Amino acid sequence: MSLGLLGRQCCRSALQPNSLLLRQFNTTSVLFARREKKIPTPTKKQLAAKARKKALKVRKHIYDAEKMPLQDAIAVLRAVEVARPNATLELTVKTAMPKGTTIPKGRLTWPREAKPRTEERVLVFAEGRLAEEAKRAGAHIVGGLELVDDIINGRHNPTTILCVPSLLRSITPKLGRLLGPKGLMPSERRGTVTEDIAGYIRRMQGSVEWKGDKDGTIRAAVAKITWPLEDITKNFRYFSGVVKKATGNARDPEAEAKGQGRQVNPLTRIVLSSSQGPAIQIADF
Repeated sequence: MSLGLLGRQCCRSALQPNSLLLRQFNTTSVLFARREKKIPTPTKKQLAAKARKKALKVRKHIYDAEKMPLQDAIAVLRAVEVARPNATLELTVKTAMPKGTTIPKGRLTWPREAKPRTEERVLVFAEGRLAEEAKRAGAHIVGGLELVDDIINGRHNPTTILCVPSLLRSITPKLGRLLGPKGLMPSERRGTVTEDIAGYIRRMQGSVEWKGDKDGTIRAAVAKITWPLEDITKNFRYFSGVVKKATGNARDPEAEAKGQGRQVNPLTRIVLSSSQGPAIQIADF
C-alpha cells in the first residue's frame, strides 16, 4: 500500500511540474528601443566636391588631350579634302546640359554664308493692331488662342513661333510641354515674346537660326574649305562668340540690359571637321 501511494505521488509530480520552473513573462515596456538614424543632407559644397571626384574617375578617350590651333586644323582638313574642293567645314560644339536648363538656341547673321538659307515659316500669337502688323511684316500664320488646338493637332508646322506678352500665360499650360522640348516655345530670354513682332520678323529675314539637340550638341556649317583663311577664321570666331553668349560662357550686354537671367551650359568640346576629314579638337576656341 505504501508503494502504491508513493507511485501516485511521483506520477502527479511528473504531470504537474513545479510552477517555479515555468518561464516568467515580463509585460513591462521596453526601455531601450531601436533608434532610427537620420541620414544627413549633403550641402551644395559637398555635392560639388562629389561631382568633381566622380568626373576625375571617368575614363577619358585617348584623343581627349590632342588639340590643334584653328589654323593648323584648317591646314590638315584642306590636305585631306584635296580632291573635294567644294567640301564644307562643320563646327561641333558640345555643351553640358545641367538639370533645369533648356536647349541652347539663337539666331545670327553670318559674315559670309556657307549654306543656302532654309525657308522660315513664322507663326504669331497676336490680336488687333499687332496681328495686322505681323501680317504686313510677312508672318505666315497669325491668330489668337484658336491656334493652340491647331498646333496640338499638327495642322501647323512652324519653324518659329512668336507671341505677344498678353497671350503668353494663356498658351503656356497647353503648349509648354509640347513646344518646350522642340525649342519652339516663345521665351522672353530668346526674344520670341515681344510686342515688336514686325521688327523681329524683319531681323529674321537677314539671319538664320541655330540650335542644339537634346544632348546640348550644336552643329553648324561655318565655311567652304576653298575660302580664304581670313573668311574661315572670321566665320569661326563669330559663331563661337554667339554660342558662348547664348550658353552663358561669355557676357551678353544686351541680355543684361534687359534683366534676363543667364543660363550656363559649360562647353566640354569644340571640334572642326569636314565631309571626309577627321574631327579635330580646337585649342584656341
